[in-house]
Amino acid sequence: MIDLFWRGIAIGIGATILMDLWAFLLHFALAQPKPNWAPPGRWVRHLAHGQVFHDNIAAAQPYEHELALGWAFHYLVGILYGVIFALIIGPAWFLSPTFLPAWIWGIVTIAGGWFLLQPGMGLGWAASKTPNPNKIRIMGLIAHTVFAIGLYGTALILR
Repeated sequence: MIDLFWRGIAIGIGATILMDLWAFLLHFALAQPKPNWAPPGRWVRHLAHGQVFHDNIAAAQPYEHELALGWAFHYLVGILYGVIFALIIGPAWFLSPTFLPAWIWGIVTIAGGWFLLQPGMGLGWAASKTPNPNKIRIMGLIAHTVFAIGLYGTALILR
């Protein structure tokens, strides 16, 4: 069980790193905005005071270290997703990893962003209050597919 836990941490870190590399590639190759984890960091800070939903996270009280907190939260969530996946999938998958279960899990994990984080920051369910929600949704699905590739690829390395 403890081995499964550590493998889950490793694949969660690997998947999150790959997702970040993908985001930076999009920034440099296609001039997409860099990831900004300050708003989620601000959101996490306000969770400590019991406030989950905001009309606009930019209008909420700022926190001096919100960018660092946002990055830490991003990696903590990636690790948590890796551990949950490892516990669900079991040790046999790590002996011979396949992509499909990792991809299904990667797509499932977008629910946290669509139905908690985005509405919590005032962006609406699945970014419905943003100027181009379908673009954000598609980019999110692609990013979570990259996360799944990271789960799978890291599991192959661990094998």
